[in-house]
Formats: sequence, C-alpha cells, structure tokens
Amino acid sequence: MSSNLLKPVSCAALLALSACGFSPVYGGQDGAIASTQLDEIDVRNIPERPGQILRDSLETQLHAAGAPTAELYSLNVTYNIASAGIGVLEDTSTTRNRFTATASWTLTPIGDPSKTLTSGMATAMNAENIIDQQYFALTLQGDTVNRQLADEVAAQITAQIAAWFRAHPNA
Repeated sequence: MSSNLLKPVSCAALLALSACGFSPVYGGQDGAIASTQLDEIDVRNIPERPGQILRDSLETQLHAAGAPTAELYSLNVTYNIASAGIGVLEDTSTTRNRFTATASWTLTPIGDPSKTLTSGMATAMNAENIIDQQYFALTLQGDTVNRQLADEVAAQITAQIAAWFRAHPNA
C-alpha cells in the first residue's frame, strides 16, 4: 500500500473506532482513575520461582509510577505452569516442550479480604526446542520461557483489572 493511500485509510479507521464508542482503557478521566487505582494494588507473594517472576512482572505492569504510596487493594494469584512433550522421537526422547501457564486471581480490599471485588483467569502458552546444550544454556532458556509466560499472564491480569476499575471507578 502506498503511503499516500495509507494516511486516509488510517484516518478512516480512527474515525470508525471513535464512532463505535471505543475508548482506550487508560484514556480520559475514567482511564486516569483506573491507572491510579492500579497503583494502589498490593501483589501478594506467589510461591516458587515462576510465581516470583510473575509477581515481579505484575508489580512492574501495575505500578507504572513506581511503588504504591497507599495500598487499598490486595491481589492474590494462584499460578501454575504445566509442560507437555510435543516433539517425540521414535526412541521416546523429547525434542520440543509446550508450556501452559494458568493463573487465577482475586482482587479484594485490604481491610476486608473476604469481600471479592473481582476475579478472573489468565492463560499463556509458549514452547521450547530441546537440543543438546550445556547446563547454563538450558537454564537460561528455561528462565526466558518463564519470563515470557509471566509477562503475558501479567499483561492479561493487568488489562482485566484495569477494565474492571474503568467500569467501577468508585470501588
């Protein structure tokens, strides 16, 4: 597509989005409120190394302005990564693994943990090839997969919570 045709098409697409009522989660006054509320979430500890990586990613994505000054909400996450061999040779050795990360989460007010404000699920998939490598390379590859899964799951959780805050600005 030529650049002369691309500009009118882009403008038409933006006009169509604005006509259908689309607005970004973080845009406008409600979006600013949602962004502020995301900064007020305390991410509870998630067990094991993959959970620590997810917690770090959640804190990075939720707390765009840095560490929260006031914590009004508590985010509890249950996180699991399952793996399955999808590349199997005749001698039953595996050459490729698929990883599926699943997280269920609950957002509660800090003062009343029995009151659930909202909850949800997030899922991500990734895969890695298994080749003859030294231990260091295998460890690095596993850490990379864990980080990618955690970043995707954290992005989904952040978007779900931001959408909920946008719909409930006075929560």
